[in-house]
Amino acid sequence: TGNQRIYLLDAALEPVPVGIAGEAYVGGDGVVRGYLDRPDLTAERFVPDPFAVDAGTRMYRTGDRLRWTVDGRLEFVGRVDEQVKVRGFRIEPGEIEAVLCAHAEVREARVIVREDAPGEQRLVAYIVGGADAEALRDHLRRSLPEYMVPGGFVAMESLPLTPNGKLDVKALPAPEYGAGEDRYVAPRTPAEEVLAGIWSEVLGTERVGVEEGFFELGGHSLLATQVVSRARQAFGVEVPLRALFETPTVAGLAERIEALRVTGAMVAPPMERVSREGPLPLSFAQQRLWVVDRLEPGSAAYNMPFALRLRGTLDTGALRASLDALVARHETLRTTFAEQGGVPVQVIHPAAPVALVALDLRSLPAGALGREVERLASEEALRPFDLAHGPLLRSTLLRLGDEEHVLLFTLHHVVSDGWSMQVLVREVSALYGAFTRGEEPRLPDLPVQYADFAVWQRAWLRGETLEALIGYWKERLAGAPPLLEIPTDHPRAPGMVPLAASHGFTLSSGLSQGLRTLSREQGATLFMTVLAGWQALLWRYAGQDDVVVGTPIAGRTQRETEGLIGFFVNMLALRGDLSGDPTWTELLRRTRETALGAYEHQELPFERLVEELEVERSLAHAPVFQVTFELDRSAASGGLALGELAAESFGAGESAAKFDLDLAVQDGGDALSGALTYRASLFEAATIERMAGHLEAMLEALSAGAGRRVSEVSLLRAAEREQVVEAWNRTARPWPRGVCIHELFEAQAALRPGAPALVWGDAELTYAQLDARANRLARHLAGLGVGPESRVGVLLERGVELIVSILAVLKAGGCYVPLDPGYPAERLRMMLDDSSVRVLLSRSDVAFAAEAGDVSVVLLDEVADILARESAEAPRSGATAENLAYIVYTSGSTGRPKGVMVAHRHVVQLAVE
Repeated sequence: TGNQRIYLLDAALEPVPVGIAGEAYVGGDGVVRGYLDRPDLTAERFVPDPFAVDAGTRMYRTGDRLRWTVDGRLEFVGRVDEQVKVRGFRIEPGEIEAVLCAHAEVREARVIVREDAPGEQRLVAYIVGGADAEALRDHLRRSLPEYMVPGGFVAMESLPLTPNGKLDVKALPAPEYGAGEDRYVAPRTPAEEVLAGIWSEVLGTERVGVEEGFFELGGHSLLATQVVSRARQAFGVEVPLRALFETPTVAGLAERIEALRVTGAMVAPPMERVSREGPLPLSFAQQRLWVVDRLEPGSAAYNMPFALRLRGTLDTGALRASLDALVARHETLRTTFAEQGGVPVQVIHPAAPVALVALDLRSLPAGALGREVERLASEEALRPFDLAHGPLLRSTLLRLGDEEHVLLFTLHHVVSDGWSMQVLVREVSALYGAFTRGEEPRLPDLPVQYADFAVWQRAWLRGETLEALIGYWKERLAGAPPLLEIPTDHPRAPGMVPLAASHGFTLSSGLSQGLRTLSREQGATLFMTVLAGWQALLWRYAGQDDVVVGTPIAGRTQRETEGLIGFFVNMLALRGDLSGDPTWTELLRRTRETALGAYEHQELPFERLVEELEVERSLAHAPVFQVTFELDRSAASGGLALGELAAESFGAGESAAKFDLDLAVQDGGDALSGALTYRASLFEAATIERMAGHLEAMLEALSAGAGRRVSEVSLLRAAEREQVVEAWNRTARPWPRGVCIHELFEAQAALRPGAPALVWGDAELTYAQLDARANRLARHLAGLGVGPESRVGVLLERGVELIVSILAVLKAGGCYVPLDPGYPAERLRMMLDDSSVRVLLSRSDVAFAAEAGDVSVVLLDEVADILARESAEAPRSGATAENLAYIVYTSGSTGRPKGVMVAHRHVVQLAVE
């Protein structure tokens, strides 16, 4: 009924009201369940709780929408029956009301959607209190995105109510939209009138005032490109995209366009249909993919899978007819690629029925059905295409139930892009709807086809135009690093499997709104702001001031191409400059300039840029950039449909990765969500999950203080900081004081006598054998007078005898001095004299052994029989941990070797740690 109270059941299954005791929500057992984020709203929003012991306790009503915040609070976000949609954005009026009521001068507020003029839906706020409209606008903008700020404010002494106490919407007066309220100013010149019409069409609103900001009305970079293409067509001048960013009002842009008409700025020629007689060239983008396909035939890296889950009664015949009509409408879907005289050409085939593979999975048990659908979707997504024979569009229909299907589309990138997928779904939906109603489909005629675009592109991008574009990009990317050195979990190797994996994440509503607000304040778009945070994170990971990130751009700079299916998307190389440890404000300024410059020169195909840069090709990584970023706003445009069938996007299973890392952020109107796609052959899932957390930390720092320097940001959350800084550094452990190195070895030999202790080639000694041999040699050395602090030179090649000799010297109590037989005789003599060596262990085949002079030389190969008769018991030398264990010589800063004396206790401490 909308007035029912909400109850929770405790462990005893007794009804317990969820009330508010002060600010805390408590259950019947007295345990705090959560906290109310806006306690001052309880008097208006919630009803008294008759079951509560404490006075003032309130309850929610059925239909109230709530969400848990990260700090355990319950936040009221409106009613399920009050959600509205304005300009493509889903809005909770209750959320706006909550922010309004937080203003000190507002006692009560209600927000509704009015349509005082046909097609003009506006948010209007009715306020009881003394705050003026501009103050309330500023107050809302600090917490909410621009699209949630009402266009009109009406001050009232009290809100009108119906007899049963509800708001009387019909009694609310219409607002007076004045300059101070709606800021609507009608067009005053022909140019303003034309531009206002263009903005209205692109933004999807009935009326646009000439003083209203494009980005405040919901515009972004992609829509800005559409405005520019329409303005170009309407006024016959080349309008730079930068002009819309610098003068984001109809009035300001009209002035710029009038100035450009005076100067006669060069404009691209119109796009026209060309004859289909004779060979048709590929576009630059198509040519690159054709070359890639020849280099890596059978690769699925450029497959474009898209899947829809359909709910409702499906007319399979109408679906087949829709696909046939779609392919007949778009030449690119019936195009293959041949080679004539060593040059690739497009071959357009006549329209023919489309193969729709139908698989009935209804007989599978519920547990196996989902796995089979995922398997089939992944298999289809990775199945290669044959560009020479086609078809380059595949369709598969999986029947899961009588009224549930999954429709799989797979296209090759050479005939499609992300925009094309939206065109495909939109047109198939319209065609299917018409066929199911028995009507003739009425889609608007296409002015040109993709082949016409390819011919136009090659005619336009040549001569001075091409040279200017090439010159800009060459200068912009001069000296850029060819590879972003991000640490990977696995080594990079040519021919590695490009299988992609993905990690999804969501940014909080508060952070998302903070990024939008910062973008507005800094004169940037949300894309530019998130890009700055992403490049800053890559800078921290790679340690490079130069960070080149690729971003896809629609590439449909001409209005004629907006309704086509084809490969128009272009990749822009955005070079981030993080030199000099900039502040966030400075980094945003640099990012904005880089993006605007790239947008103005976006016509140069990335494929041609790679050729001009003469980048060395590698099968191990992509050229120019290996990391990408894109911002998708399609979620804000509403849901999917297929005629009258309900549709939703369905994961298409496994896919191939084109780049090392691809960050895709989706702006759904409230919280930003993202997906970090990566090469599974390079990174582990845990690494990418950690990277997503670091990105969130970087964006939080950016949103919180644009004046801080990027280097001041800590990427570690509390839990990760505790692990990295505290837990991983808790390495302290007790170590045996007063123990010598050889005593530790003897303890291990007693514990594991039969275990292998030394392996050299084919030779292997157990702990017991190594201990016995070292004991015999130690006793022999003791007989020669070796004891604590005695220096014994060890002049031996690497091998078993070297290890036995070192251990024997320590057991005898002596200090060994390692000597390399490869050293010059002069250096060895100096080391012997400097260290006061009196005994030298060596072999008869070592040249210097015969030149040792007054040092007592023990040749191990000559005393082998004597050693065999020595006792295998360990000698007791009397050495302590403070005695020297060895002297090692370094090169010395003066060129003369210097001996470093190391005691037993120092080595024991290192060995134990």
